[in-house]
Amino acid sequence: MEISQKVENLMEAMPYLQKLSGKVVVIKYGGNAMINEELKDAVMHDVVMLKLLGMKPVLSHGGGPGINKMLDKLEIPVQFINGLRYTSEDIMRVVEMVLIGQVNTELVGFINKLGGKAVGLSGVSGDIYHCHKRSEELGYVGDIDYVDPQPILAMLDAGYIPVVAPVGTDGEGHTYNINGDTAAGKLASALGAEKLILLTDIEGLCYDIKIRDVISYLNIKDVPALKAKGTIAGGMIPKVDCCVQAIEEGVTSVHIIDGRKPHSILYEAFTTENLGTTIGTAQDSVGIKW
Repeated sequence: MEISQKVENLMEAMPYLQKLSGKVVVIKYGGNAMINEELKDAVMHDVVMLKLLGMKPVLSHGGGPGINKMLDKLEIPVQFINGLRYTSEDIMRVVEMVLIGQVNTELVGFINKLGGKAVGLSGVSGDIYHCHKRSEELGYVGDIDYVDPQPILAMLDAGYIPVVAPVGTDGEGHTYNINGDTAAGKLASALGAEKLILLTDIEGLCYDIKIRDVISYLNIKDVPALKAKGTIAGGMIPKVDCCVQAIEEGVTSVHIIDGRKPHSILYEAFTTENLGTTIGTAQDSVGIKW
């Protein structure tokens, strides 16, 4: 690329840089982008780049594939109740081991290797995610009562990139597994984030999954009707619910984007290119065929 083209690209990004300077951006990282080494490299570069460009990125990660692999290796049986994994005490130990001991540490090391200054935290650190047990039926699955953003804000103010695992505590010494999307949404709300970006394994929220026609803008008022039609179904329900709640709790904009596309975070932040689904209240929905 010629130098003139590089300068032009920087000039085009200038309004976005001005708008996002000093703002908190929460990125939910999981799925395929976590398994594929090339994509992992691209995501970590994007996170460091956001920091270098004056933003305050916070990486909220999942780790489902790693947990499943470890449960297989340890031959711990998995039981599903109404589609949700029962989390026994043994499984909870594995969740902690994989999410905090393995995934979190690896991501922190990756960011540091690229010149970012990352710090690994879980929702247990400083009682960030204060939880209660959802039900006896599901075991150690937690629902968040409140988020204390102070430990993360302290890290951001000190110039670090917080990397947060979705494990919470009831303050009584028990730990709980939290849905990764829900944790990211609640975290974005508590931090007063400018953006919440959810990396997924699909182009965005599709009106018809068979032909992959993405709803490029979803006004939250249309969510109940899309659930009734079955457009929002399965694993997309908690994802969209957490996005709606984040908007209602003050996050400026929420984006479900394709984590399989290298540097999708930077495309979303600094171009007008329609990537995935933006969720908000600023305009009518685009891409719904009523």
